[in-house]
Amino acid sequence: MMPKIFTLLIFLIVMPDLYSQQKTPHSQQVFVWEGANLYFLLTDRFYNGDKSNDVNFNRTKKTGKLRGFEGGDLKGIIRKIDKNYFTDLGINAIWLTPIIEQIHGSVNEGTGNTYGYHGYWAKDWTALDPNFGTKEELKELVEKAHQKGIRIVLDGVINHTGPITKEDPVWPDNWVRTDPQCDYKDFKSTTSCTLVKNLPDILTESNKDVELPKMLTDKWKAEGRYDKEITELNAFFERTGYPRAPRFYIIKWLTDYIREFGIDAYRADTVKHTEETVWDEFKKECDFAFAEWKEHHQDKVLDDNNFYLVGEVYGYGISSGQLYDFSDKKVNYFKNGFQSLINFEFKYDAQKDYEFIFSKYSDKLHNELNGYGVLNYLTSHDDGQPFDKERTRNFEAANKLLLSPGTSQIYYGDESARSLDIEGTVGDATLRSFMNWEEIKNDPKTKRILEHWQKLGRFRRDHPAVGAGIHKMISEEPYVFSRKYTKGSFTDQIIAGLDLPKGEKTIRVNSVFKDGTVLTDRYSNKKATVKDGEIKLNTQFKIVLLEK
Repeated sequence: MMPKIFTLLIFLIVMPDLYSQQKTPHSQQVFVWEGANLYFLLTDRFYNGDKSNDVNFNRTKKTGKLRGFEGGDLKGIIRKIDKNYFTDLGINAIWLTPIIEQIHGSVNEGTGNTYGYHGYWAKDWTALDPNFGTKEELKELVEKAHQKGIRIVLDGVINHTGPITKEDPVWPDNWVRTDPQCDYKDFKSTTSCTLVKNLPDILTESNKDVELPKMLTDKWKAEGRYDKEITELNAFFERTGYPRAPRFYIIKWLTDYIREFGIDAYRADTVKHTEETVWDEFKKECDFAFAEWKEHHQDKVLDDNNFYLVGEVYGYGISSGQLYDFSDKKVNYFKNGFQSLINFEFKYDAQKDYEFIFSKYSDKLHNELNGYGVLNYLTSHDDGQPFDKERTRNFEAANKLLLSPGTSQIYYGDESARSLDIEGTVGDATLRSFMNWEEIKNDPKTKRILEHWQKLGRFRRDHPAVGAGIHKMISEEPYVFSRKYTKGSFTDQIIAGLDLPKGEKTIRVNSVFKDGTVLTDRYSNKKATVKDGEIKLNTQFKIVLLEK
């Protein structure tokens, strides 16, 4: 018989998880990428959890404003997972900028010295950059996120290496091209070219066998892992039968992070700058690695979802449906590995009224894009014209992003009105300031904004119907709508109202909920019983989020 003291200890350990499940019953039953609430952060700019890794590889040159490493790292993200920052915000997926080892040198093109703090200047796909952290920390991050029902999305770059510097020589010419520079007039001038000056372009179209660059093999030998890397590469090419062409090396290296750590998704960078078939090949190997990880970690598998791949096809919008037009060629990226594409159109649609957005997106996603998804955003790391650069429409931004059909992408600081206009910055650096933790801690206005985003975010997380369900307007004035999502035997239904009167309000709900049903308004946390097809609520808010 188990001693009582051990029974009590087990209860105390299990109780927090039980409480969490009781608070978010819907999110524990089903997770739907098409309706997920995703948080996008720059790893270097979120939270500094380990000051001892702030300087590596003698990256000590004075940089332009916000163009050097600022100290954010994996330990910092882990700290915020532990403190339930993401849970309180209703986040069920976190997208990190690339964490692989970056070029050691800097570039200076009139903006002051710039280091690869953003993660998009790869030097070695097989190693983590010590400024970001270690593989042990990545393992801890993934495991702790998974324990809280949060998926991890890494950022995958296949298109290019990092720039050439004194410390970082160019890769061999059977690996990369260094010209011409893209002019984006047609398919060829978008794919067979360099994105910008001094950003060597991987020869992703090549099927020729190439040797590994000597600078890479010398690095592995110095680090004592050459034999391991070569053995793994030999096994990969033997299993797949792929030629030893540049893209397949990179695909192998990127999918290792799935196989080793169990990451759940990749956001693919600069998708339209490679041949579309590259991504179909990439997805095939992602699926293989994910299945392999699940097989060896059956006690840690979250659900039966497939590996998720979302693409950055710059300029793609939901109105284009499944096709992207290069002027001389139309490409269907959904038929080439992607479940979802980033929706560059959303920030423009967000200028319209709620019903225009919600009905348009529900119609597109459940018809022309049925079976696929889009990732909606209002702010990002490289969009110099965000929806609300002055941060004067924070509550409206939350309503439109978090209540719209599709996957929502919160860019770090959207929820706390982090400034997007930093004096002394040039270009996209102004979008990439360090997370405003002091304002969150001390400023009452920031706290109110954050609380609003948290309430909507948790409602979205707990109800797949919000992002993945079918939208129906119940009344135009006051504006009330319903969403319904069904998957197998699981059904989720909600009603929400916006721009309602403060104080006493009557809401018609009989299209979804029967008389006698007790509903909870998740925004005010008040309850009401349906009578004669209606509920009456008295709250100080102009918004209601109703669940059964």
